[in-house]
Amino acid sequence: MKNIFVGNLSFGATEDTVRSLFASHGTVERVSIVTDRDTGQARGFGFVEMTDDAEGDKAIAALNGKDLDGRMINVNEAHAKPAGNGGRRSNGGGGGYRGR
Repeated sequence: MKNIFVGNLSFGATEDTVRSLFASHGTVERVSIVTDRDTGQARGFGFVEMTDDAEGDKAIAALNGKDLDGRMINVNEAHAKPAGNGGRRSNGGGGGYRGR
């Protein structure tokens, strides 16, 4: 299974539009467009899962920089989120003036 990041999507892009774009390069298992939790509006990126790794690699090579709805999309292999605290400092964060 190849997990692919798709960035710089137009805010009007739909899962069907992205699926049809990738389907010409192989079997698409799932498409998800990330939306804002509060407004429900698309955030301009999403993920595509393709069943076959080789087909996924071909899709990445063919579609990176391609125009979709007037925007050049960024397509590359997605990497797993780092485990733990989501990139936040483990020491509680912030510093600031402590006035001694």
